[in-house]
Amino acid sequence: MTPHISRRLRRTAVAVAALSAAAFATPSVVAQAAQASDTPRALAKSAPSTTTAKSAKAGTAWVAGTRAYLVITAAGDTSAVRTAVANNGGTVFASYDAIGVIVAHSASSSFAATMRGVSGVQQVGATRTSDVPADAYNPALPTTPSQSATTLTETNRWDMTQIKADQAWAVSTGSPSVKVGVLDTGVDDLHQDIAPNFDAADSASCAYGKADARTGAWRDVDTHGTHVAGTIAAAKNGKGVVGVAPGVKIASVRIAEPGSTLFFAENTVCGFMWAGDHGFKVTNNSYYTDPWQFNCPDNIDQAAIIEGVRRAQAYAEGKGSLQVAAAGNSNIDLANKTTDTESPNDSTPVTRTITNACLDIPTELPGVVTVSAMGSGNVKASYSNFGKDVIDVSAPGGDGANGVYSTLPGGKYGTKSGTSMASPHVAGVAALIASANPAFTPADIRTALSTQANDTACPSDSRCTGTTAKNGFFGEGQVDALKAVGGTVPPTGTYFENTGDVTVNDNATVESPITVSGVTGNAPATLKVGVDIKHTYRGDLVVSLVAPDGSVYLLEDFPNSDSADNVIKTYTVNASSEVANGTWKLRVQDIASQDTGKIDAWNLTF
Repeated sequence: MTPHISRRLRRTAVAVAALSAAAFATPSVVAQAAQASDTPRALAKSAPSTTTAKSAKAGTAWVAGTRAYLVITAAGDTSAVRTAVANNGGTVFASYDAIGVIVAHSASSSFAATMRGVSGVQQVGATRTSDVPADAYNPALPTTPSQSATTLTETNRWDMTQIKADQAWAVSTGSPSVKVGVLDTGVDDLHQDIAPNFDAADSASCAYGKADARTGAWRDVDTHGTHVAGTIAAAKNGKGVVGVAPGVKIASVRIAEPGSTLFFAENTVCGFMWAGDHGFKVTNNSYYTDPWQFNCPDNIDQAAIIEGVRRAQAYAEGKGSLQVAAAGNSNIDLANKTTDTESPNDSTPVTRTITNACLDIPTELPGVVTVSAMGSGNVKASYSNFGKDVIDVSAPGGDGANGVYSTLPGGKYGTKSGTSMASPHVAGVAALIASANPAFTPADIRTALSTQANDTACPSDSRCTGTTAKNGFFGEGQVDALKAVGGTVPPTGTYFENTGDVTVNDNATVESPITVSGVTGNAPATLKVGVDIKHTYRGDLVVSLVAPDGSVYLLEDFPNSDSADNVIKTYTVNASSEVANGTWKLRVQDIASQDTGKIDAWNLTF
């Protein structure tokens, strides 16, 4: 996530300090003389930029004490409530009638309480504990960065190899008809590795909660968003780096405010509405919604924030946009929340007791793909948040000396680490899935990310609960770019496959055999079992491997509530006690009625 690194990542940064608390990135060493200075929010607030100060003078409508509110009403015609805002000491800064959300400003301390008594108003919540900047009324455009030409050429990077993106590019680089929205600190659209894929027509700033489509309003007010954009779709042009999906388009929606680089709720609402209205197939969200690390529904202000952002996310998804989001960098269990010591981050943080009802948004909203970070190899990044049934999938985010290398403003390149860096890997894979399957809905893409992910077992860490197929550290596993484009990895061991179809009927058990011969000794401790089962409700299924001597190895007993289609996974089985040669069987049990399928194919790699 974005500038939330300074409070979310509790470890020593390798280079400079962290970006603002909202961004989930940890800066590291930067190449080509580019300093990835993710300025901590506390420092940013004490030293506002010159452009921000100048624009404040022009903001004649601004007065000290101006606060922002989300006013929630029924979707549709909000004119009556907008009139009530004006009649009760407020002004309508922006209105999203399609979801019944109004962004109101007021300097009156009684505004929220008064509006809660207005007919048709469902909720009202302050979105910040600090004043709205005067810049909101006359926003200064971000500085246009001067560009440095690079002599760096594209080289293999550990993160791309780890998700097989380098193999995927030989099959497909993605379609230019697929747009990925980078909701972040902005993007340097002039960067030599981003310019070829940048979509200026669908880019804007949503800082302060109202879309600003002036040329350059979308540009980076930090470095974070440009880094994220490069990971998603840096062009395959022989320069610098290559993104996961270098053939798709990138659009920038800057939702961070200059100076503070905070991402308030109205900005996020505006960003999601823009995404839905501008045809983004995927958005990347490497941040949490400020000023609360967790928004609790028993708090009247935070309840309105949850509802407003939830409605905007649902609107975007309804328009065909899948949201991918970073899980955060505090190394905490999101499935067992107890304390928040970092909120509000726009004034003075307090320590408060929280429960699992309190949500990190947008990452914990329904429909959003929640991404944890991995280091180099099948390991959880030390800083990454986790949580059983919270984390959906995982991807490389970097850790220690192994950071994620990507683009920085001004034609530069550098490394950062964080769940902020993991999320764009998943957004890139989602874009490849969308490119290969143009008719896919957000739900279809979400399912494909999970079913194609490579199972990653828990380490020897009691905090990681669940199964190899799905656990609190890695969710459904690490995403796979090669599978996203329909490619396969050639087996490295002795390989056996059965492609014959076997029908799986309701309340029935079926088996598909493979006869193994010519393998010396016992099966390995890392026997690979590739499974391709087509089924309309995998929650009905229990999948096992039967050894030649009749021993049964459970591969997966899917939860009854798992309504996803199909089982397309590779399992690792310790079969070292089994003689390799003989007839092995894939056993599939359907334990319920109404949904059927078939074993399409399966394989063994010794």
